[in-house]
Amino acid sequence: MTTTHTAIGYRDNLPATDERALVTEQVPTPEPGPHDLLVRVEAVSVNPVDVKLRSGAPAGGLRVLGFDAAGTVVRVGSEVSLFSEGDEVYYAGSIDRPGTDQQRHVVDERVVGRKPASLSFADAASLPLTAITAWEALFDRLGLTAGSSGTLLVVGATGGVGSILLQLAEALLPGVRVIATASDDERAARVRGLGAEHTVNHRDDLTAQVLALAPAGVDWLFTAYSEGQVATYAEVVAPGGHVVAIDDGPRDVSPLKSRSIAWHWELMFTRPVHQTADLVEQHRLLTRVAELVDAGRVRATTEQVFTPIDAANLREAHRRIESSRTTGKIVLHGWR
Repeated sequence: MTTTHTAIGYRDNLPATDERALVTEQVPTPEPGPHDLLVRVEAVSVNPVDVKLRSGAPAGGLRVLGFDAAGTVVRVGSEVSLFSEGDEVYYAGSIDRPGTDQQRHVVDERVVGRKPASLSFADAASLPLTAITAWEALFDRLGLTAGSSGTLLVVGATGGVGSILLQLAEALLPGVRVIATASDDERAARVRGLGAEHTVNHRDDLTAQVLALAPAGVDWLFTAYSEGQVATYAEVVAPGGHVVAIDDGPRDVSPLKSRSIAWHWELMFTRPVHQTADLVEQHRLLTRVAELVDAGRVRATTEQVFTPIDAANLREAHRRIESSRTTGKIVLHGWR
């Protein structure tokens, strides 16, 4: 007998204000594959990628979104070795599989971490996608280590990824000085509280402000907003430095050539989509992040929690993210 569960997704590309933009349906509950976990989803959070897909990507039927979840393992695949039934977990899944906005979700164990013991399901759900992105940007793309020394500029520091990246740098990169962008005094105070030593206002002359703090240029630059900014980065990054971007391309990076500045793209879905040989690194880094959270060295960036998880609350979360005025994560918790 086939069992079903509630899922929320979209069939048409409609504005978030349209009540048909996200709809609720009953879908078959899948069986986990060899490396999969079947998770009872307790909380999800909403990311810009959800908004982008809902507004423009073809659905081809009901497309269930959601790339952050926290929940409990209820069934395991035949080759699962990292988890057991009853384990509390958190993860971001993969863009090429159905999303987490459903009561039961199947996910590869190798991209899953144990939920931080000190966090609620709601706060845990705010972390995975941003934590994975920030970790891979710092350590896999920029190649930073505990022994690194120099200056890092974080553009988009008040966003979801930037907020976690600042905390990881504070906790794990003692020799790295961090400059963060912020558009007003309130946001500047917030990013300093997350670990930035200095702040600059990206609405003013960014080049002059950065070079006043780092006259030879910064060694590394993380950016969530690189469109139209490459020429500026060529001025503020030191020769031989590195830039990592998480927004969409393509970009003309030729202004970086004369200073031999390297450009990196970071996409946290690369490992799961391409089933890379080091896929389990996402499990390991989420485990490390959970340890940092439980040690009080990294905190969740939840801004608001909506209850329950339903289509109306998801539409409102999408609408707020589209406004570009959120500074933390919007989380949905519990089902009717």
